Amino acid sequence: MTIQITRPEVEALITRRLKTGSYRDAEDVVLQALISSEFETERTSDDRTQAIERLMTFGKRHGLSLGGMTVKELRDEARP
Repeated sequence: MTIQITRPEVEALITRRLKTGSYRDAEDVVLQALISSEFETERTSDDRTQAIERLMTFGKRHGLSLGGMTVKELRDEARP
């Protein structure tokens, strides 16, 4: 697979990362960015799931209502 970088700002970001000495080549920069992005997505999903569970527990404990909405509807409304 060949990837062509056409945006100067992307090339500048890769070049800056390479200058740190922490990466072997442009492919390593891209790989680390993708790994980081994947981890962030998983963490965000886990955080959201935990927040929903805390909300449900809190609501049950304190007898709160969502005004006819389900937790799923509330979650979906909050998604970007």
